[in-house]
Amino acid sequence: MTPAKRMEQRLKRLQEHLKRENPVLVEAVNQYRELDAIAKKLGLLAGDESYATQISWWPMISVLGTFSAGKSSFINTFLDLDLQRTGNQAVDDRFTVITFSPDGQVRTLPGLALDGDPRFPFYQISEDIEQVSKGEGAKIDSYLQMKIAPSEKLRGKILIDSPGFDADEQRKATLRITDHIIELSDLVLVFFDARHPEPGAMQDTLEHLVKGAMRRSDSSKFLFILNQIDTSAREDNLEDIVSSWQKALVQQGLSAGSFHILFNDKLAVPVPNENVWARYVAKRDADYTRIMARVEGVNTERVYRIVGAMESQANEIEQQAVPRLRQALQRWKKQVLMTDAFAFGLLAIVLLTMSIEFEYWEGFLFNPPWLSSLAGNIWTTGAVMTVVALLALGLHYLVRNRLAKRIAATLGTDEPYGNLSAAFLKSTKVWRSIFQTTPAGWGRRTRGRLDTIRHTTDRFVQHLNDRFTSPSGDKNPSGDKAKSASSAPS
Repeated sequence: MTPAKRMEQRLKRLQEHLKRENPVLVEAVNQYRELDAIAKKLGLLAGDESYATQISWWPMISVLGTFSAGKSSFINTFLDLDLQRTGNQAVDDRFTVITFSPDGQVRTLPGLALDGDPRFPFYQISEDIEQVSKGEGAKIDSYLQMKIAPSEKLRGKILIDSPGFDADEQRKATLRITDHIIELSDLVLVFFDARHPEPGAMQDTLEHLVKGAMRRSDSSKFLFILNQIDTSAREDNLEDIVSSWQKALVQQGLSAGSFHILFNDKLAVPVPNENVWARYVAKRDADYTRIMARVEGVNTERVYRIVGAMESQANEIEQQAVPRLRQALQRWKKQVLMTDAFAFGLLAIVLLTMSIEFEYWEGFLFNPPWLSSLAGNIWTTGAVMTVVALLALGLHYLVRNRLAKRIAATLGTDEPYGNLSAAFLKSTKVWRSIFQTTPAGWGRRTRGRLDTIRHTTDRFVQHLNDRFTSPSGDKNPSGDKAKSASSAPS
């Protein structure tokens, strides 16, 4: 089976799943197929690639943070299951992907279960790990594991628990997985340990997570959680601790950042001052409600995110990929013409010098001794002219191919819209003139296909809005659900 056929089978399986879980998105897969066809025509995607596989079609919630920040305890409380090991030290050095178990059993599966299953967002992640850390791709079980648990709160969602984050000590492969998780997640809960109120000690963590959040257009999906804040109740300095962490975020560039506070009732020890403790509990309960509202809203957010990503891809192809290819082709044409002029000019000077040396000139008349024999034999003359033309063309194509490869090396191979370098090389194939500065596969018809995709995206959004709201005031069957989903803070 060819790679292209394997990808098509993967998309068909995705549609079969969506028919059961979220029928409104079935047609979105067909639109991704159309986007893929356009990108492959341009050379941005290979035959075994698809934009549909670069996003997660399942709502994802990731839990990241420092060691002993209470991530696992939070997950156990949320699921009402004793699923994850807890402790003050690092108790798990692998990323755990937690999904729903329909048979009521708790099972732990190796990382291969994720790496080899195209239905999950870590499909073939071992290849990415291998690229950043040679030899580590074969050790996928050292980085990932999968747990299935019978909690209704997992139905229709994927929850990811990370090992304690320490940017200084972790390997490149672990950071690569962290970035991959952040990229695909709909909600990222970043936990910090309130028992260590010196945020300066977490500088590397803030650098990787916080600044990473600010560089993203979807930074609103990050929630920063100051956990185990009950330890400050005796000193009653909640506001001071929160302020110090907020200041640390501001120093890292997250000017709009704010913390939610949490603590576990089962582990907390109330302080004698009832008023202080009541204030801590009230603040905790309010923040927990906000966090849960965001958790409950990820299903709705995921649908909009998938549809929005489709339009973004269409825009990036037309507004970023095509203009950059045009610029590269213009640069290539200019360099080829300049190099051709220099090469043929130099060759002409060499030939002229040789002809003078061999005394082929009679004044300004070029009259070598072999010229008369060529003039009398049309076949010989034609053969000589053909050889000369082929040599000239060979030199020209050698120049243009070398320059094309040099320019391609400066272009990205992993842009959000695809492999720009490969697309440029496709536009510089031997049958394309250097004066064709329109990328291969681009034209009025391709632009029209992108316009159709954008129009379809608008219809998707309208259809989704009809499911969750009604500006005219008409009743709709999902109104209550939509109201609940839309109440999550942004």
